[in-house]
Amino acid sequence: MDDRHYETYIETFAGSSDLVDFLMESFLLFKDLIGKHVYPSDWMAMIMVQNRVFLRAINTYADTMNQKFLNNDDFEVQLWNNYFHLAVAFITQESLQLQHFSPTKRNKILAKYGDMRRLIGFAIRDIWYKLGSHKICFIPGMVGPILEMTLIPEEELRRATIPIFFDMITCENAHSGNFQKFENEIILKLDHEVEGGGGDERYMQLLETILLDCAAEKPTLRPQVQHFVSLVKGLLIRLLDYRTVMNDDSRNNRMSCTVNLLNFYKDINREGMYIRYLYKLRDLHLEGENYTEAAYTLLLHSRLLKWLDEMCSPQFEFHGFQTQRQLKETLYDTIIDYFDKGKMWEEAITLCKELAEQYENEIFDYELLSKRLEKQAKFYENIMKILRPKPDYFAVGYYGQGYPPFLRNKVFIHRGKEYERREDFQNHLMSQFPSALHLNTTTMPGDDIKNCPLQYIQCFTVQPVLEIPPRLKNKPVPDQIINFYKSNYVQRFHYSRPVKKGPVDPNNEFVSMWIERTTFTTVYKLPGILRWFEATDMKHTTLSPLENAIETMESTNEKILTMINQYQADLTLPINPLSMLLNGIVDPAVMGGFAKYEKAFFTEEYTQQHPEDKDKLLRLKDLIAWQIPLLGGGIALHGKRVMEALRPFHERMEECFKQLKKKVEKEYGVRELPDLDERKSTRPRSMLRSIRHSIISISSLQGSECGTPTKLNDRDPPPESPTSWSATLPRSSGSLSGSTAEGVVTVGDAEVKLRKSKKKKKRSSMIFITEERERVNTMDCKRLSKKQEFRSDTNLCEPNEENVSLTNANSRSLPAITGLSLAVVAGAEDVDSVRARRDSKSMSVCGTSDRTADRRSKGVINLIFKSKSSKSEKM
Repeated sequence: MDDRHYETYIETFAGSSDLVDFLMESFLLFKDLIGKHVYPSDWMAMIMVQNRVFLRAINTYADTMNQKFLNNDDFEVQLWNNYFHLAVAFITQESLQLQHFSPTKRNKILAKYGDMRRLIGFAIRDIWYKLGSHKICFIPGMVGPILEMTLIPEEELRRATIPIFFDMITCENAHSGNFQKFENEIILKLDHEVEGGGGDERYMQLLETILLDCAAEKPTLRPQVQHFVSLVKGLLIRLLDYRTVMNDDSRNNRMSCTVNLLNFYKDINREGMYIRYLYKLRDLHLEGENYTEAAYTLLLHSRLLKWLDEMCSPQFEFHGFQTQRQLKETLYDTIIDYFDKGKMWEEAITLCKELAEQYENEIFDYELLSKRLEKQAKFYENIMKILRPKPDYFAVGYYGQGYPPFLRNKVFIHRGKEYERREDFQNHLMSQFPSALHLNTTTMPGDDIKNCPLQYIQCFTVQPVLEIPPRLKNKPVPDQIINFYKSNYVQRFHYSRPVKKGPVDPNNEFVSMWIERTTFTTVYKLPGILRWFEATDMKHTTLSPLENAIETMESTNEKILTMINQYQADLTLPINPLSMLLNGIVDPAVMGGFAKYEKAFFTEEYTQQHPEDKDKLLRLKDLIAWQIPLLGGGIALHGKRVMEALRPFHERMEECFKQLKKKVEKEYGVRELPDLDERKSTRPRSMLRSIRHSIISISSLQGSECGTPTKLNDRDPPPESPTSWSATLPRSSGSLSGSTAEGVVTVGDAEVKLRKSKKKKKRSSMIFITEERERVNTMDCKRLSKKQEFRSDTNLCEPNEENVSLTNANSRSLPAITGLSLAVVAGAEDVDSVRARRDSKSMSVCGTSDRTADRRSKGVINLIFKSKSSKSEKM
């Protein structure tokens, strides 16, 4: 058929309605034939002949529509809509994507048929500009098809069709005063198109350049267009990164890109897209059995919901209809199960309490309440009975231009798995980047490595810094509880590197042993929605040899006390670790401990050269004095557990200890602990609490578990008198002080006395947690508008704001967002069966009260100890 045939046939239609019906049926038929692939894919000649016939018919029909159906009175919206969708389906069909063909095949098609995509694309552009005031009828419906057309990797076609976007912006802005519908649609469609394979960096550059050039001619629209371009560019960068790693073997890279998109969609208030990627991240965690991280991910969605009986806004078709209360309850059941598998029972208990509050005070379902409390009780028992290995943390630096932007020249803190060694973690890491080179140093590399085209990986172990929850400060806390916080809910990490400065004494290395410490601060607390977070802040400090000695002594005292606790609580432990620890301290043949400190620091020469260290010297002497009663308790315990074959070894250790004790008590005074036999708990052995007392200076409770704990804070109050170091408790003990109302404290030769508890039979050994002395940076709270509510309820993209309010103080690593919802099929069958019988009428929502007040146990032991200072000790 040539043009004359078409004209003759069209003139046979008597009325416009018949012609409209014919054109619409023809468009639907053509689109159906294009989509269903009438011919096999290798029948290229027949496919191209069909496409040539379609192209001629579409262009002829378009001319007819311009003549008959473009005026205001005769304008047919549906007809034009069908035309645009057919034209886009034609231009995007697989058989016309020449970039997928071999050069020879591509040249043959171009020589015989030309690039039909450009012809139809230019026709679509011309017709769009002829629509005039009718353009608004196709916004936002045509945004997706036009976007799909502009993503075709053909330069001239892109340059011709991208300006249509600016015309759409101008049209909607003139009609509505903004172009919000266009913006929402382009973001939604761009996500699907790029994930499906469309778009590249060149497209991003063209889109930015063309739209900004068009906006330069419209000064009133320029700021809004610039903001829109910045938004789309940021999304494209993240989507292209995500598509690059989507089929990557590295699950970690897929998770990182997914979280980058979460950040973006949260920041621009696209809750639906946010939830979509939440569940993609959850699925990735479940693949790797990261149940804790999967729980934190789902918890983000639960924070979108409220305890209301309103219907949810469906985010996914397969979740059905539920009320917000039902969906939140179902999510909590799933999250609690994940936390249980990840041994994060503290978080599970928090959610159980929130559910119990609803069952007891809102819906009055006591049967569900009883089941929930039983589960909660089991979690408490697990905390006290089940061993939870502490995971190691690793700092990983990705240096060089060979990495993708989300890794390039950045440092991340990774949370290792149970019993995972650094060597195993490093080997797994290197397997993900086979071309990367390993850096053997732990210092920050220079610009030459950062700017080179290669890939470098740096990996070393760091120590988490304990952050005591406010509800536990200055309260007696069992060892099983506090140990959990030493490696969880942590955001700061230390790496300490020994360096030698000044003259080196070959007989005493401690004189010149300085410590260079790097403190890493992550963007969020660990654990969280990932097993790693970027270290956004790194601070470098230096500890003097004397400060290093103080921290080492604190760490040693802590080790002795911890081991005594373990051996008293578990009679089955082998005796060898205790033997090696005690013998390494008391035996002069192997001892290199505080004897070296005495030679290095307790000299007249050092005191004269460093008068500012007077208080620190007293502190070190006090720690040495307190080590004696600890060693005595450990050796007494060792004597009861040692086998007869090792009795001579024990007797030699006792002899060495007697000599050491005599020397230390003469030099630094006497410190005494209650007899270990008196510390018997009336509770069953299964519930025995670890023995720990406030008289020991515990550096790990102040912020570090590494071999060289935290430097003393300059803001700490000075001691009352020089002799108060040896007469009072160590300064890290925050629950007792030298001026207590229940006892008398004097210095010199006087005794330090505290009141004994009258209830001796109910004694239990507890730890008194000190006030954390780290500086807390606070920010003024800003009142947020309702428009910002979605952003303000999560710290995903605003991690530095410390005024973010979270439901659980322990969940600082958790972003939480209020707004939309999503249904999930989960939860135990018995709970669901009970819930199904519940009458969930409309009920008021009551905020869960914060029940963080802890009651002190009646069995807290009150200690009696004596501190005698030798008359010869005068500083």
